[in-house]
Amino acid sequence: MVSFPTMAVTMQDIARDVGVSVVTVSKVLRNKGEISAATRKRVLRRAKALNYQTNWIARSLVTRRTFTIGLLLPDFTHPFFAEIAKAVAETVRPRGYHVIISYFDENPELERNEAESLLARQVDGLILASAQSGAKAFADMQKRKVLFVLIDRPIAGVRASFVGVDNEAIGQLATAHLIEQGCRRIAHLRGPGIGIATGRMQGYRATLAKHGLEFFPGYVMDAGYQDDTGHEAMLKLLRKKPVPDGVFCYNDPVAIGAMRAISEAGLRVPEDIAVVGAGNVHYSDFLAVPLTTVDQGTCEIGKWAANLLLERIASKRPLRPHKVLIVPKLVVRQSTRRSKSGQEAAAVNSDERITEHTT
Repeated sequence: MVSFPTMAVTMQDIARDVGVSVVTVSKVLRNKGEISAATRKRVLRRAKALNYQTNWIARSLVTRRTFTIGLLLPDFTHPFFAEIAKAVAETVRPRGYHVIISYFDENPELERNEAESLLARQVDGLILASAQSGAKAFADMQKRKVLFVLIDRPIAGVRASFVGVDNEAIGQLATAHLIEQGCRRIAHLRGPGIGIATGRMQGYRATLAKHGLEFFPGYVMDAGYQDDTGHEAMLKLLRKKPVPDGVFCYNDPVAIGAMRAISEAGLRVPEDIAVVGAGNVHYSDFLAVPLTTVDQGTCEIGKWAANLLLERIASKRPLRPHKVLIVPKLVVRQSTRRSKSGQEAAAVNSDERITEHTT
């Protein structure tokens, strides 16, 4: 038997059944105003029983909002961005908002096109991890007073709120930990040519200098941001003489690719080469050799960005940009845990190498 859709339930229907005003029903459904717990419970119970669905078109006409936000990411299959997307959605959903996600595959021109497509759909604001090289790309958006929050990748000269992590601190934490584990020939698998990769590289170099270790350009390899590019970069690194005894990787996928290359070469992690990643993606502790990593507060980035954007959408006046930097934390697992004797031997050997390099 074919069933046809019935007439949509309205707030008037709920108000009539419960015996309250339409204004009261509206406040309950929007979680606004001071409504008694008993009345709120009765309204919500009746709304559920009638399968009430918000009329978004009518609501948009009244509020001049669509209650949607655009989330523009380089790659939503990457664990880091996938976790950010989840945190954003979970933050805005209780406030009656929905997220439209798009991605641009690290292509700045495609990013601009996708941003325009989202704005054409009348999203109330954007959250984006941009691949643009400068502020010029945002001039038109700011002229049109588009509300947006940048995440992960700061863009110099753009007057907008930003949420990210202290990337130099990531490089410092990872490199210092490898040194503490007895590593002295520490390499770096560098990320793509964006600001955050530069920050992590600076932290790596500064920490080597702080501990009196020489920086060797040949120990730095461009590794992109995926496991296959990390694998390829590590294979090149393994051809260096001497082979490094520690590797700080741009992110966890790169580190996973690096560990695969190390294993294929017949070497052991961490006994021969200790490995540190960054990101603390959800599967890092389920690997054959659980990965030591730097947690960059992925969920916090998504939550902060969502709340900052919603605050701007709700405000009746322009708000000053707000910068949030999440403090990274080291998460130590098996990929760097060496025996005490191994650490002492590495320290003795490295002292000899330092003498060789500095004489």
